[in-house]
Amino acid sequence: MTLSLCSFASGSSGNCYLVKTAAGAIIIDAGISAKRILEGLARTRTKREDVRAIFVTHEHSDHIKGVRVLSKRLPNARIYASSGTLSYLAKEVPEESLVPLVAGVSIEIENFYVESFHILHDAREPLGFTVSMGKKRASIVTDTGEITEEIVAAVIDSDILVLEANHDTEILKKGSYPYYLKQRILGAEGHLSNVQAARALARMMRENDKKRCVLLAHLSRENNTPRLAETEVCKILADEGFFTGRDLVVSVLERDCESPLYSI
Repeated sequence: MTLSLCSFASGSSGNCYLVKTAAGAIIIDAGISAKRILEGLARTRTKREDVRAIFVTHEHSDHIKGVRVLSKRLPNARIYASSGTLSYLAKEVPEESLVPLVAGVSIEIENFYVESFHILHDAREPLGFTVSMGKKRASIVTDTGEITEEIVAAVIDSDILVLEANHDTEILKKGSYPYYLKQRILGAEGHLSNVQAARALARMMRENDKKRCVLLAHLSRENNTPRLAETEVCKILADEGFFTGRDLVVSVLERDCESPLYSI
């Protein structure tokens, strides 16, 4: 059975990913309007009743904007997140719809296994996710200031890896953002730069050289561009002896546009 991933949006103005098979689907983050998410489901030929869960990485608005309305429009979907994130969501979503997650513990939903892992971000107990079906794996790692050993272990076997490449460090440092915001983004609980993403990928390739599809995500509108992110990441990988096309596939998820359906 095919496992597919589609990004409905990826950036500081909103994030939402669909993971699906012929038997069911889940959504990871709902940081755009419910209307846009439902339109995305229709375009990907995903029935509303086939969506079994909404997984939320953390409570920042660009990850939860559509959760309240979506919880009413998707009749079979419960909302899964860490206890810290759920303590915030409980203000807007009925308690019976909320399911707490424990990092490192895999749960089964229909034909999926979903494992959560800790990420480093200035939020209430943020999580990343790996979705598995048999030997096929897709992982999402965004909104983390560093790549930890826990993250590497959770995603190194993934066939599809959504990986944050938020900013170019020099553009950010020289840009118009206030000092405190620059420091937040650059900090250990901020966002990954292009260079950090590339170095993490190079390490994963050295430790497990399987050919994987890497989707660079959560790009800053002000401090990055799709071309720059891809160029910087591919250059560092090439310096390490790994080449896109031969050893892996590298692409960029647009901030406000639906991506193709990536399937394995």
